[in-house]
Amino acid sequence: MVELVRSNDVALVGMIEALLQDADIPHQVTDRNMSAIEGSVMAIPMRVMVPEEREVEARQLLTDADLGTWLRP
Repeated sequence: MVELVRSNDVALVGMIEALLQDADIPHQVTDRNMSAIEGSVMAIPMRVMVPEEREVEARQLLTDADLGTWLRP
Protein backbone atom coordinates (compact mmCIF):
# COMPACT_ATOMS: atom_id res chain seq x y z
CA MET A 1 0.00 0.00 0.00
CA VAL A 2 1.13 3.53 -0.76
CA GLU A 3 0.02 6.75 0.88
CA LEU A 4 -1.93 9.15 -1.34
CA VAL A 5 -3.18 11.77 1.09
CA ARG A 6 -2.53 12.72 4.72
CA SER A 7 -5.08 15.01 6.39
CA ASN A 8 -7.16 15.70 9.49
CA ASP A 9 -9.99 17.02 7.30
CA VAL A 10 -12.83 14.50 7.70
CA ALA A 11 -14.78 15.96 4.77
CA LEU A 12 -11.78 15.77 2.44
CA VAL A 13 -11.03 12.17 3.39
CA GLY A 14 -14.70 11.27 2.93
CA MET A 15 -14.75 12.85 -0.54
CA ILE A 16 -11.59 10.99 -1.53
CA GLU A 17 -13.02 7.72 -0.24
CA ALA A 18 -16.18 8.26 -2.31
CA LEU A 19 -14.16 8.95 -5.46
CA LEU A 20 -11.99 5.87 -4.96
CA GLN A 21 -15.01 3.71 -4.20
CA ASP A 22 -16.88 4.92 -7.30
CA ALA A 23 -13.79 4.11 -9.40
CA ASP A 24 -13.51 0.64 -7.80
CA ILE A 25 -10.04 1.42 -6.48
CA PRO A 26 -9.37 -0.48 -3.26
CA HIS A 27 -8.32 1.82 -0.44
CA GLN A 28 -7.84 2.02 3.29
CA VAL A 29 -7.92 4.96 5.68
CA THR A 30 -5.44 4.47 8.48
CA ASP A 31 -5.31 6.27 11.82
CA ARG A 32 -8.96 7.33 11.55
CA ASN A 33 -9.69 6.56 15.21
CA MET A 34 -6.47 8.09 16.50
CA SER A 35 -7.08 11.19 14.41
CA ALA A 36 -10.55 11.56 15.94
CA ILE A 37 -9.15 11.23 19.46
CA GLU A 38 -6.21 13.59 18.88
CA GLY A 39 -7.77 15.64 16.08
CA SER A 40 -8.13 18.76 18.15
CA VAL A 41 -4.34 19.21 18.14
CA MET A 42 -3.88 17.87 14.59
CA ALA A 43 -1.16 15.53 15.86
CA ILE A 44 -2.20 12.35 14.06
CA PRO A 45 -3.60 12.81 10.55
CA MET A 46 -5.61 10.19 8.67
CA ARG A 47 -3.79 8.57 5.75
CA VAL A 48 -5.53 7.38 2.58
CA MET A 49 -3.73 4.30 1.23
CA VAL A 50 -4.14 2.44 -2.08
CA PRO A 51 -2.46 -0.67 -3.51
CA GLU A 52 0.82 0.13 -5.23
CA GLU A 53 -0.43 -1.22 -8.56
CA ARG A 54 -3.38 1.25 -8.52
CA GLU A 55 -1.40 4.32 -7.40
CA VAL A 56 -1.10 5.96 -10.83
CA GLU A 57 -4.82 5.53 -11.50
CA ALA A 58 -5.76 6.88 -8.06
CA ARG A 59 -3.46 9.89 -8.41
CA GLN A 60 -4.96 10.73 -11.79
CA LEU A 61 -8.47 10.41 -10.36
CA LEU A 62 -7.73 12.89 -7.58
CA THR A 63 -5.93 15.25 -9.96
CA ASP A 64 -8.94 15.20 -12.31
CA ALA A 65 -11.17 16.02 -9.32
CA ASP A 66 -9.02 19.11 -8.53
CA LEU A 67 -7.65 17.44 -5.40
CA GLY A 68 -4.12 17.02 -6.72
CA THR A 69 -2.70 19.57 -4.28
CA TRP A 70 -3.50 17.15 -1.45
CA LEU A 71 -1.45 14.29 -2.95
CA ARG A 72 1.67 13.19 -1.10
CA PRO A 73 4.90 13.24 -3.13
